[in-house]
Amino acid sequence: MSETATKPFPSDIEISRSTVLKPISEIAKNIGIAADDIIPYGKYKAKVPLSYINEDKIKNSNLILITAITPNKAGVGKTVTSVALSLGLNHIGKKAAVALREPSLGPCFGMKGGAAGGGYSQVLPMEDINLHFTGDFHAITCANNMIAALLDNYQYQNRNTDKALERIVWRRVADVNDRSLRNIVTGLGGSANGIPTEAGFDITPASEIMALFCLSSDVDDLQARIERIVLGYRTDKKPFTVKDLGIAESITVLLRDAILPNLVQTTEQTTAFVHGGPFANIAHGCNSVLATKMALSCTDYVVTESGFGSDLGAEKFLDIKCRLSGLRPKATVIVATTAALKLHGGVPATDITKPNMESLIAGLPNLQRHIENMKNFGQSVVVSFNRFKHDTDEEVSHLENFCEQQGVVFAINNGFTSGGAGAAELAQKVVNMIENHPSQDINFTYDLTDSIKTKIEKIATKIYRAGEVVFTGPATTKLKSFEANGWGNLPVCIAKTQYSFSDDEKKICAPSGFTINIRDLVINAGAGFIVAVAGEIMRMPGLPKDPQAMHIKLVNGNIEGLS
Repeated sequence: MSETATKPFPSDIEISRSTVLKPISEIAKNIGIAADDIIPYGKYKAKVPLSYINEDKIKNSNLILITAITPNKAGVGKTVTSVALSLGLNHIGKKAAVALREPSLGPCFGMKGGAAGGGYSQVLPMEDINLHFTGDFHAITCANNMIAALLDNYQYQNRNTDKALERIVWRRVADVNDRSLRNIVTGLGGSANGIPTEAGFDITPASEIMALFCLSSDVDDLQARIERIVLGYRTDKKPFTVKDLGIAESITVLLRDAILPNLVQTTEQTTAFVHGGPFANIAHGCNSVLATKMALSCTDYVVTESGFGSDLGAEKFLDIKCRLSGLRPKATVIVATTAALKLHGGVPATDITKPNMESLIAGLPNLQRHIENMKNFGQSVVVSFNRFKHDTDEEVSHLENFCEQQGVVFAINNGFTSGGAGAAELAQKVVNMIENHPSQDINFTYDLTDSIKTKIEKIATKIYRAGEVVFTGPATTKLKSFEANGWGNLPVCIAKTQYSFSDDEKKICAPSGFTINIRDLVINAGAGFIVAVAGEIMRMPGLPKDPQAMHIKLVNGNIEGLS
């Protein structure tokens, strides 16, 4: 990922605008989708009908998972690597696609900026994907909040009767970072305005609608999942669901178009599906099952990405998404950089571009932990190294030797600066791995028949290397309640900080023997998993002192500041 010495490397937006895009009908035609079947959203975006999903073809395609070391301020370029590998595969003559999550407006206007790859490895049109795209997030937001409005109306119409719910657990959502909405009171201003109630907002990617949307196998399954959503509890402590409210069909109508995968293209006019977007620190962090299956149905190799480090995203991808969908990756790629490893080695952020072999070595246990975890899942591992101009040959050589000692393949990825040609080495090594030593069937972290408590403890001890798991009083009460309500056989999704294996973001590198604190449990019966909340994780982010929104503007009709 080094920059040229003769002139400044162009920005992501400059590269995006200099790329000549093909009409989306041509992109569709290249993978066997008829132009008359797609639903265009302008010239360069389209939705694809679910009839193009072919389960027989999926069995013969090759799914590749991209994950990473534990994230920090240095970044590693996981999405760049995902796009680059798909470009590299096409460059060496393979029919490949990338399947990614949609970016959330909250982080785009908050701390993160754009999330469509970078350099010469992007999905396009970048501005559209980072903003309103095809309206999926808005549809999910409306569906979530329509349920909230109808639930409030139910309470209002049944006030002072035995039909009124004793407790409501359903929250509203907005796709913005707004800490002021985390906890609010609704229904103020007199009885005509409803019943005064403590309420709150989560960010849209944290909505259970988003989670179940991304795990649904078809429209019927979508509606069935919506029916199972738990909205609150009756006076007899029994759960009250969307099915009980009688609105599942109308909510499904709101998601009729959104459920169709979005087809776009890369900087090299190859295939990309971008669909769905749950966060991995508060949900399961994967793009939709439907988009992944669509890509596998239309190409021979599909690169997909899980959120954050492998302890969060990849664990949930394998233990939840793959378990529920039947998908199985043939190889897993772990992304790393020297700068990120040096931060884990204790170097100040101001010094990560300086040569420092000692700190690099000190940070390698983090990479080693991620390698071990993926191997324990039965995955064949390739480490993808994004090289920068500040990396020394000595550092790169040491990292390569370290990977060899760990029994994994090492490949340099220059897709950021050189697109598919720069990722050809990585692509070839991944293909060789799949052809000669593909991943085994998944060795799941826990059995569905394990108790909820045991599932959480197995994730915490096997994946995070915790020494103890402590449940607060409310979490312990919910353990018993959830199992009594028949939810004991569901998978578990742990919500915790992405910056550490522990629930304390200050514990960097590869801590072990620590205590994980489970302070709450949330039932996502529609999505089909239980969320265990560890530490102080927030489901509605706040804005930083200098949000990215301060730098986004329209100049002569062009959007500036998204990257």
